[in-house]
Amino acid sequence: MNMASWWHGAVIYQIYPRSFLDTNGDGVGDLPGITGKLDYIARLGVDAIWISPFFRSPMADFGYDIADYRDVDPLFGTLDDFDRLLAKAHSLGIKVMIDQVLSHTSAEHAWFQQSRQDRDNDKADWYVWADPREDGTPPNNWLSLFGGVAWQWEPRREQYYLHNFLTSQPDLNFHCAAVREATLDNVAFWLDRGVDGLRLDAINFCYHDVQLRDNPPKPPHLRVGRGFSADNPYAYQYHYYNNTQPETLEFMERLRALMDRYEDVAALGEFSSEDSLATMAEYVGDTRLHMGYSFELLTEDFSVDYIRGTVENLEAKMPHGWPCWAISNHDVERAVSRWGGDDASDTLAAQLVALVCSLRGSVCLYQGEELGLPEAEVPFEALRDPYGISFWPNFKGRDGCRTPLPWTDAPLAGFSDATPWLPIPDDHRLRSIQAQEADGGSVLQATRRFLRWRKAQPALVHGDIRFLDSHEPVLAFLRHHGDTRLLVAFNLSATPVDWRLPAELRDTGATPVALDDHGLLAGVLSGDGIRLPGRGSFFARL
Repeated sequence: MNMASWWHGAVIYQIYPRSFLDTNGDGVGDLPGITGKLDYIARLGVDAIWISPFFRSPMADFGYDIADYRDVDPLFGTLDDFDRLLAKAHSLGIKVMIDQVLSHTSAEHAWFQQSRQDRDNDKADWYVWADPREDGTPPNNWLSLFGGVAWQWEPRREQYYLHNFLTSQPDLNFHCAAVREATLDNVAFWLDRGVDGLRLDAINFCYHDVQLRDNPPKPPHLRVGRGFSADNPYAYQYHYYNNTQPETLEFMERLRALMDRYEDVAALGEFSSEDSLATMAEYVGDTRLHMGYSFELLTEDFSVDYIRGTVENLEAKMPHGWPCWAISNHDVERAVSRWGGDDASDTLAAQLVALVCSLRGSVCLYQGEELGLPEAEVPFEALRDPYGISFWPNFKGRDGCRTPLPWTDAPLAGFSDATPWLPIPDDHRLRSIQAQEADGGSVLQATRRFLRWRKAQPALVHGDIRFLDSHEPVLAFLRHHGDTRLLVAFNLSATPVDWRLPAELRDTGATPVALDDHGLLAGVLSGDGIRLPGRGSFFARL
């Protein structure tokens, strides 16, 4: 692994383009809006941006249903707009990653429009088609993550097609060689254009079991998973056969071989499987993907045992691969609400940024995390997410984390001159970028100071990690790189706590040198221990 690679230890800022900044007055963010605010992103101190899908799409799943992989949807601008964005980002030293949704397309994609016509056309086997059972029911028991059966009847072929997500998102058949070639050609189109990396959406869903075997049932007490609850029938199965097939690994190696023809680009895979950490370990490596991330820290469990156990589990399974951690994204409740509940304070928000940026690996920060934005309450009549509409009120969907970024405290938050596509809560406008720019103690300013400070700490960017014995609410670990060792500790509670240093640190005779220029609420050395304020953080050189 080349330690000079930009992605190694990078902080990647995720942009959800619909909600970043609208420049043409239609209430939806666009590519020129991103370009116009790249200076703001550069001042954050991040290394790269990841832009969620902006490709031509009917927007049934807001861009994750692609109708043309090689064109920009007019809602967001043009290819020329993207080229200008790319050039401006590079001029500021910012790398650009884009989403690639390879496992499925929109039902409006020309490939599917041809494939669905009959069983004899040139693209007849480009999607996953199957005959019905003798009684006309679907070929097996596979379910869609968005609820209900994962098969849709097509009368023209008198067959079902597979859709792991929405009915309008048919799954491509990666067992077909022509599909693999066309997919790699589409990836090369963007690499040739100069992008620095790819975020691969649901990449372990590319292949399905060719025998179409039924998924086995899951016991009621285990019916939990990413982004869904026990009332979603998707949770009723072990998803052994509709994703994460062994053939995917060979395709990952072909994708990596393609990317290795370009200078210093990176692939970040998103994984959701029955054992996502094991899947990540299998898919990430020198001949496969550069980095991987899963949803293990996007859950509701905010505890020392869970965070330590998750990271140690991955470290054991993937000692030589490189993870990428995230605690918020466009699919889950914002972390400050999910983990803070009624105590969704600015102090917690700043601590969470520091915590995820102190783990071994790269980091994805989701737009608004740097402001401490809580989850928005979106009334049912304003919902846009089909997932939330289907499962309301038990599950309110993903709109609450997708509301537009508040640039000012004006009624439309400086986001648009028109009614935004999702409402902007009043408490978000109070946390606007404009307000936090003027407040030296804001989450935004704390994030900037911490990210600048982190860049100067090779142990945090590149180092190994080892957890220390501690009990709730203190999370403590060592980061080690070269001759440098850093002690890192976080108080995950809102109450002050004293933590005695482990014997291995007390008995060395060396006094830790506290590093408190990171801009967070800092703990202090006290005898042979550390006094941590509520939501406090402590960094020391050993």
